[in-house]
Amino acid sequence: MPSPDPRDPVLLSLARAGGGALASLIRGVSALRVDAKPLHPRGIVVRGTLRRHGLDLPTGVAWLDEQGEDDVVLRWSRAVGLPSPVPDIHGLAVRVERADGFGDVLFATTGWVGPLRLVLVPGISAHRAMTTLLPYTTPEGALLLGARPGEDVTRLYVATPLGPWREFAELRESAGPPLDQPIRFDPVLHPLPGLAFPAWVKRLREPAYRTARETQHPQVTVSTGRSGHREDPR
Repeated sequence: MPSPDPRDPVLLSLARAGGGALASLIRGVSALRVDAKPLHPRGIVVRGTLRRHGLDLPTGVAWLDEQGEDDVVLRWSRAVGLPSPVPDIHGLAVRVERADGFGDVLFATTGWVGPLRLVLVPGISAHRAMTTLLPYTTPEGALLLGARPGEDVTRLYVATPLGPWREFAELRESAGPPLDQPIRFDPVLHPLPGLAFPAWVKRLREPAYRTARETQHPQVTVSTGRSGHREDPR
């Protein structure tokens, strides 16, 4: 049975090199964009509820397999920060609040079918297919998470990198009190239980996240709803 966390030396070396290149790119953007985050500089942050209805065929990850309900903080944003309606890669960051802490999940607009779900796809609206782009490692092997945003609900899915999608939850936005504090989402530092990244993904992503954490950025506040922000990146 293949390892759920492949550690081939060549793969790890390529991931390390790719991570260094991403970090250098972010440093360059930071030097030009001194008054904002280098990526996803502006967004809308709202509270919501994530209702998990579970899966008939388990994945081995309790958070995916079992029914439950979580309070969440969501941030919708455009990766480059280009003004609408200029096409951009759209992002959805989800912070799942738990009794023992919290976990972060990041989605970006990609393809939805086959290998295209591993390819970033820019567009005008965020109401398009999104995935976590890179796989998580689980006892049953690699898994991707997907999101299909709609007007009132965002449906969440899980699949193997090339397998069929299975819906496991729905996400609804709700009004809530504003939070006047910086919010930095980081799925490498704050994974959900059972959804860790394999070693090669950590080596690819961590240099970029570390560089982003070292850059200063304006405070992000939680609005009281979709109409509570002047610029909705969706």
